[in-house]
Amino acid sequence: MIAVLLVCAAPVVASYLSYYVIRPDSRRVFGELIDPQRPLPSLQALTPEAVGVELQSLRGQWLLISVGGAACDPLCEQHLYLQRQIRESLGKDKDRVERVWLIDDLAPLRQALLPALHGATVLRVDAAALRGWLAPAAGRALPEHLYLVDPMGNWMMRFPATLDKAGAASAKRDLERLLRASGSWDTPGRQSTGAAAR
Repeated sequence: MIAVLLVCAAPVVASYLSYYVIRPDSRRVFGELIDPQRPLPSLQALTPEAVGVELQSLRGQWLLISVGGAACDPLCEQHLYLQRQIRESLGKDKDRVERVWLIDDLAPLRQALLPALHGATVLRVDAAALRGWLAPAAGRALPEHLYLVDPMGNWMMRFPATLDKAGAASAKRDLERLLRASGSWDTPGRQSTGAAAR
């Protein structure tokens, strides 16, 4: 009788152990969750054509954000490339994610970058104001991360500094989980604000 009871109880005990003690890998996230979340600030930004855009107008889609100077050093170029690769790899869900590059200086934009920026939103934002919203990990600089903002306009995740291709695959898995979880209230294809690089 005791053996029968143990056999019957084994699945229940195993499920509790796996949930509360072992915790499967699928529950782990690669990016760092931001708590509390930080809403998009009321900031005026400029497109590359010097057209004013309210930063809060970007609400309505998931935003994958990189930050850097207009000269765009190799790390910046790597982030712009990985942004595009992560978005494209999402397949049918890619229209729910927008690539955003926030330029934090007044230097001229390198013309050689324009082909890689096609379809991305590029905005100049005051550097001090930007630091009041986004923040790097301790000991890191703002341009070293990619940042994720949800469709309600909340900065909610920061990916590890100096992301590489392997890290981008892990970031994509985080994003896929978030897209699945938000499928009932998040809609694809917010109309462009006119800030996309041409």
